[in-house]
Amino acid sequence: MSLTAVGRPPTAALGGRFFVIGYVPVCACFLCVLVLVRAGAPGAAPDWGAAWRRVGAMGAGEAVLLLFGTIVVALALHPLQLACVRLLEGYWPAWCGAPARWGLRRQERSRQRLVRAARLRDDEPPGPEAVHRAGLADSTLRARFPQQSHLLRPTRLGNALAAAEDRCGAPYGWDGPTAWPRLYTVLGDVAKETVEDRRDALDAACRVSVVSALCAALSAGLLARAGWWLLIALAPLLLSRLAYHAAVHAALGYGQAVRVCFDLHRFDLYPALHLPLPGDPEQERRVNTALSEFWRQGRSPEAQYEHPEPAPEGCCCRPRRREPPPAGAGGGDTQ
Repeated sequence: MSLTAVGRPPTAALGGRFFVIGYVPVCACFLCVLVLVRAGAPGAAPDWGAAWRRVGAMGAGEAVLLLFGTIVVALALHPLQLACVRLLEGYWPAWCGAPARWGLRRQERSRQRLVRAARLRDDEPPGPEAVHRAGLADSTLRARFPQQSHLLRPTRLGNALAAAEDRCGAPYGWDGPTAWPRLYTVLGDVAKETVEDRRDALDAACRVSVVSALCAALSAGLLARAGWWLLIALAPLLLSRLAYHAAVHAALGYGQAVRVCFDLHRFDLYPALHLPLPGDPEQERRVNTALSEFWRQGRSPEAQYEHPEPAPEGCCCRPRRREPPPAGAGGGDTQ
């Protein structure tokens, strides 16, 4: 389970979300390839004037067919959004071992540079400027790289999301990827909307990056015999690179939103699970660790349920939850 696997299902909100994330990138790729084909590709130098005249002379039937085909392809690719994100994260097949090792070495060098920049010199008292630089480096390190070295991924996007998975909820004893699907369901409307907006930005940037790279490959194949016109394929390739940079920044914002949800809404899980609220941070970490192990590995936690009192018949007020007795108090019910 990962943080990117949680959110609205692929068939939900097929309005604005599908139009921005699924349809627009695929439609742009279709139009790019269509223009190249109408210009005479594959072949000699493309005739852009002829391409413009042929596209403008398309009949209503051809336009409807193109629109319908684009929608069908976008719908077919929409459930693969998670696979698209995982591809950019660096979850590659075994035959990509050499690029993966090169990417891991590169990311490890970047991480070590931030580790050195976050350290303060011990030979003299640090000044305010040195403390400020070290603090910025430490914040960047915590946001962009996971704390555990075995979670390091060969891409910047993968490390940004791995850092969120590794650190969200960890100070409170939660295993973030395990607890996040449960916490997500009890979030309020404002928190859930913030998370979904940032997740949509991440998904849109990832989809544009992958589709633009595919468009660049198709354009290069169509223009392989067109001489210098082959450089046109660099335009979607550049767009793919820019979209990947945007995806990294969107992942940082998404990870921050998830961490804030754990900070502010983690106590909403206990009433939903019919468990008493923990009395101190140590008890909270112990209970959360036990629940995470139960959800992850099936280890039954030792817990005492706390059910709300039923409302009196004919009363429309919300039932009051029975509070646990204070520490050291005798056994009797508290009203």
